[in-house]
Amino acid sequence: MKIKRDMTIGELLRTYPQVIETLLQFNMGCIGCPSAQAETLEEAAMVHGINIDYLLEKLNEAV
Repeated sequence: MKIKRDMTIGELLRTYPQVIETLLQFNMGCIGCPSAQAETLEEAAMVHGINIDYLLEKLNEAV
């Protein structure tokens, strides 16, 4: 697994910009949110009520 739950959204987008579509499929508008730059994937998933393991699976499929 390349993408891990403790990665920040900012780090994720800088490293794997191809996951933007996947985040949008989960209705995660984190892409343009300034606070998401320091928010981890796990924190964002919790805020959006998304199962982190499923999100990680789909993000890793996208890379």
